[in-house]
Amino acid sequence: MTDRARVLFVCLGNICRSPMAEAVFRNMVQQAGLEQVIEIDSAGTGDWHIGHPPHEGTRKLLDSKGISYSGMKARQFTKSDREQFDYIVCMDTKNEKDVLQLLGQSAAVNGVPSGDSGARIFTFMSLLPDSNIADVPDPYYTGNFDEVYELVEQGSAKLLERVRSDLSV
Repeated sequence: MTDRARVLFVCLGNICRSPMAEAVFRNMVQQAGLEQVIEIDSAGTGDWHIGHPPHEGTRKLLDSKGISYSGMKARQFTKSDREQFDYIVCMDTKNEKDVLQLLGQSAAVNGVPSGDSGARIFTFMSLLPDSNIADVPDPYYTGNFDEVYELVEQGSAKLLERVRSDLSV
């Protein structure tokens, strides 16, 4: 690990969960005064929403919390993201499988794909091991943006602890 960390959140379309996580985590990083050492982005495994802003439900929720999503536009996860990021945080187990498949890996052990020394790839909910759910629910289908926000806020706090520990800051 270097003296900087790059975090990428990944969901299906990059309009609901991963941009919410990007915005919430960025806000936490700024509040901690670490925006010079921790960079944040998000991407989707699908290509349906490339170039679109976050979903209206995500935008309304972030607006209500005073959290900026300015300039955020959906993009698709690419193989080169593997080299660009230190942490690839997948919002559900299907996203994790899709990311690993795109990278030509069948599984990850302790967040590191077999035979690889690059970015750690893991599910967002692994940050909340005491939770009784494995995946961050997709509010595109459930409509429950508040539930997603609560999980994202809790998990982002844990992720910030982990990154700070890894960076010793």
